Amino acid sequence: MAKTIQVRDVDDDTHRVLTARAEAAGLSLSQYLRSELDQLAGRLTVREAFALFADRLPGKPLPESVVLDAIRSGREGR
Repeated sequence: MAKTIQVRDVDDDTHRVLTARAEAAGLSLSQYLRSELDQLAGRLTVREAFALFADRLPGKPLPESVVLDAIRSGREGR
């Protein structure tokens, strides 16, 4: 069964950008946000991916903190 989500205190600029994107896509704001939320929910977080693939790695997997530190370090170097 579908659920309702309410988001309060959305910044005016954020609302304006999302409304413009919805209009550009030919959707209502609600339809656009539902689509975006569906895509967001379909993506794995780093933690979920680590848990999913840790069992498939040969040998002992690296600790999660090491992996996350390496990702952060790589992003800082961009």
